[in-house]
Amino acid sequence: MLKEVTATRYITPLREGGSLPGLVEADDFGTYVLKFSGAGQGRKTLVAEVVCGELARRLGLRVPRLVTVELDAELGLGEPDQEVQSLLRSSGGTNLGMDFLSGALGFDPLAFSVTPEEAGRIVWFDALVNNVDRSWRNPNLLMWRGELWLVDHGATMIWHHNWPGAEASAARPYDASDHALAPFAPDVAAAAAELAPRVTGELLADVTAQIPDAWLTDEPGFDTPDDLRRAYARSLLARAAVIHDRIQGIE
Repeated sequence: MLKEVTATRYITPLREGGSLPGLVEADDFGTYVLKFSGAGQGRKTLVAEVVCGELARRLGLRVPRLVTVELDAELGLGEPDQEVQSLLRSSGGTNLGMDFLSGALGFDPLAFSVTPEEAGRIVWFDALVNNVDRSWRNPNLLMWRGELWLVDHGATMIWHHNWPGAEASAARPYDASDHALAPFAPDVAAAAAELAPRVTGELLADVTAQIPDAWLTDEPGFDTPDDLRRAYARSLLARAAVIHDRIQGIE
């Protein structure tokens, strides 16, 4: 399971994106970007962050370390923004944190270069998880200490919002024409040859085991959290085998 920490100080909201994450300090003296369980799509967003973040890490892509953060809903009641206070009040309990990469810069394709090999690996991974939120308009990529890091995977795996239609949804092609790394001639074929064989049932079982039970309970159509974990793994395992042939918009 992910490391568990407890938030000890709410620092400030991070006014980027639609989920209004916050910056917190925790009892391990770490500083984390906190994704609230009460925001946006709620726990499904947090599940997507865990599945994609931990899968990316195991495939050798750079993702900030993830932790679960226990939050006292009264921690930030001194925050004057009523929207932030509402998020805090609705997010008591287990939330998701990711290491704060102090000094990181947002990726700018005009300022930074990416090799075709690295671009191909990221595009292939985004196709696997159907990441529609890595466009040139909103790359969700950071440059930190001279390396490219992937962040914000809450808008992936759209099929988990409608499990009865998940098989058909997960089989759909991936349009990479607006991908932030499309201009860097991504070598998707080489990435697929390297990464697809590594996406095994065993690997996905390990990845999905990192999801807290609290975020998987009471899902219609599933009796237990482990049943839902297996559904995530099945969708990704099937997609990994064929998605390289279904990536559109990359020459």
